[in-house]
Formats: sequence, C-alpha cells, structure tokens
Amino acid sequence: MPFSNPILDTDSYKLGHFLQYPPKTAAISAYVEARGPTDQVDVVFFGLQMYLKSSLARRVTAADVEEAAAIAAAHGQPFHHAGWMHIVERHGGVLPLLVEALPEGTRVRRGVPLVQVVNTDPACFWLTSHVETALIRAIWYPSTVASLSRRILEQIRPAVALTCDDPDGVVRAAIHDFGARGATCREQAGLGGAAHLLHFDRTDTLTGLLHARRFYGADMAGHSFPASEHGTMTAWGGTREAEAYANMVDRFGAGTYSVVSDSYDINTAVSEIWGRQLKARVQAAGGRLIIRPDSGDPIETPVQVVQQLDYRFGSTPNRKGYKVLHPSVRVLQGDGISINDIGKVLARLEAFGFSAENISFGMGSAILQKMNRDSFSFAMKVNARQDTDGTWHDVFKRPGTMNLKASKAGRQAVVETINGPEALRLDQLGAQRNLLEPVWRDGVLLKDWRFDEIRARLA
Repeated sequence: MPFSNPILDTDSYKLGHFLQYPPKTAAISAYVEARGPTDQVDVVFFGLQMYLKSSLARRVTAADVEEAAAIAAAHGQPFHHAGWMHIVERHGGVLPLLVEALPEGTRVRRGVPLVQVVNTDPACFWLTSHVETALIRAIWYPSTVASLSRRILEQIRPAVALTCDDPDGVVRAAIHDFGARGATCREQAGLGGAAHLLHFDRTDTLTGLLHARRFYGADMAGHSFPASEHGTMTAWGGTREAEAYANMVDRFGAGTYSVVSDSYDINTAVSEIWGRQLKARVQAAGGRLIIRPDSGDPIETPVQVVQQLDYRFGSTPNRKGYKVLHPSVRVLQGDGISINDIGKVLARLEAFGFSAENISFGMGSAILQKMNRDSFSFAMKVNARQDTDGTWHDVFKRPGTMNLKASKAGRQAVVETINGPEALRLDQLGAQRNLLEPVWRDGVLLKDWRFDEIRARLA
C-alpha cells in the first residue's frame, strides 16, 4: 500500500465524523494553539508552509477513494465515499479548505491562535476535523524545536554579549546540529533541522538544509566543515594517533576543520600531540583547528581543554578584556550537553576570564528528539459551526475538572497589543488588523514565506 493517500493521513476514528455533526451544518472552523497560561513569549510558530507545500497540496484521486474505502471497511470504520468522490469530481481532488495563520517566525505567548482552518464547500463541513491529525503534527514538532532552540539562544546570549566583541556572529555559530541520527526518521530530521536553522547557522543535518531550501527558498541556510569521527582516527591505531591528526592538518588545515581527540586520552592529545608535536604545523597551515573532546564530564572537560590550549597556544584579550585563544584553535563540546550544561560551561569560562567565542556546542537529541506535543501543549480545537443559513454558532469545551483544557469559542482573530499578539473573537475585531492572514485557499498557496524573512522576524 502506498503511503501517499491523503485520505488516510488521519486517525482511524476521524473517518466516521461526517456522521456526527448536527443537521444543516455548512462549515466547521478550528484553530491551533499552544495551550496553557504563561507570561513568557516562548512559542515560535514555524513549519506550516512545509505541510502546505508537501501534504495539503496532494490531490485526492478516485483510486485513493477506493483504496481508503476498502481499508475503512476492513478496519471497522464508516467511510464517506460520496463525500470524497465529491471532492474528486467537483474540486479535481483539491481539498476545499481555507487556512489562516500568523506569519511564520512570530513569537507569542501560549493561548494565542497560530492557525485557523475552515472548509470552503458546505458539502465538506467534515473536512476540517479530518485534517486535524496531519495539521497538528505538522505544526507542533517544528514549532517546538524552534521554541526550544530559542530557549538555548536566550541561555547563551548574556554570556556572549558580556564576553565577546562580535556577539551576533558568535551566537549564530554557537550551536551545531548533530541530531540527524537521533531523529526517528528522515522527515523528522528535515522538519526539526530546518527549525534549528532559524536561530543558528551550524548544522550537519543535511535534510534540514534541504527542507529550508525546498519549502522556504533558502539557498544555503547553514554551514559545516570537515570533521573526523572516532572511526577515522582509531583506524590509524593507538600508536599512530599523532599521524592521524597530522593527516587532518595536511588535508584540511588551510580552512576550518574539527578533530575528535578523546579516542585514547584527551589530556595527552591536547597538551602533547596538539600542543607540542603539531603546534607549528597547525599554525603554519593558516586555518582553524576545532578540537572536540567527546567524553568526560560535559562541563569540566571542555573548560579544561580551553585552559590547556591557552597554555600551549596562548591567548589575547579582546576589547571587553576576556581572553581569546590563538586564532588557530577553538573547542567544540558535542557529547551529552544540555541547555543547563551550556550555561554552566560559559559561566565557568567567564569566571576564568575566557570569552565565550572560544567554544561552541554540538547538540543532537536535545534539539531534535527530546520533546513531544505536550512540551508546549499544542492542540487543535473546533471553535465555531456555521448553519446552512449562514449563522455561526460558538463551539467550545469547558471541562469542570481541568480549566487548562478549556477551548476558545467563536471564530478567532489575533491582534497586536502592547503585550504582543493577543487572541480576539473575529466578530469583535472592528477596524483592528487581523494577524491571522489567509495563507492557503482551495489548493492555492497565498503566502510564500522566505527563510530569510522568518529569520529577520525572529531577530
């Protein structure tokens, strides 16, 4: 069975929802938000355009309808054969939906609608609910990666601003995405990898680059450099460790390159091999060696490596009075690092008088995998139902035992206030500008955000 059938890109129980709405229903409106009270502007909206261009753009065919009908029957679910064939015959397979959204890259507090969707054909009132599964999944994950990456950015920004002459340049290169192998699949690596690149421009997740290029027109959203791994270094054998490192200098020494240096003893590698045997060779090559200590205490070890390099290669004070290692060497800590660990490393370096520009960090699962939909409580809820006479009725939930899950009533708008974007009922909008803009209608992309635009909005 092919996995490209858009009818089946949903939960099983959604197949029978066409039978469950009140008679004379013409339209169903629903919105997406990160639920929960918070005073922090901590949600970064990103990723909808990838879904619109890749999934919602797929047309339903008669073959899709027949396949879905057979699967639903065998699966024990009702199936709206006539409704789906109506979409095929009346709309050429295009899903008749209007999608409104905030500009991607907008930062909001929780409780502010990010997206609102409604059907445009009264015969397809059930379609809004049908796409919930795919739509919420397309939004929560890249938005969560972008939001957590923003937290990392805000964690490191104070130390960088205090100790670096070029804070903006240092910040963008501070976090290197190593998460591709820790993602559950290629698609996840692409979605999350693109979200990471909104804040940082270092990555080894190629699918993230490709997603930024394909869906947001980014020619090259991130950068990398030649780097070794334990396999390429230990292939030389323990007695030829210095030769392995020398080969890296000879091959890549004119530019930036990274060498993992803890295959045997990180202290010996830094102080003796790099600091004595290969020091002149490294400096004569004219590039920048980035030493990666890949084991040991994630806080103590990188600080010790910076100190050892200072002893062997020297340093000079920058304009803010903090020591910057010789331009030929830097450090990258990429093993087991967390957001809190990064803050501790930078604080310790600052205490020893070192600038934050001496070190960068590689993160994998922490930025692409260690999260779920509840990290920011993303949800999509129906907020209004329209009758065939054109009258809108509020739809909402008010659980008596859990106010956190209460939903918004009525068609929604978002307006700019002194406290940032806020939710407002659409029928109360008046002359105010609605930040929820139409981005998709009946198969046509109405807004095509560029990656640089989104980055600029976040900046």
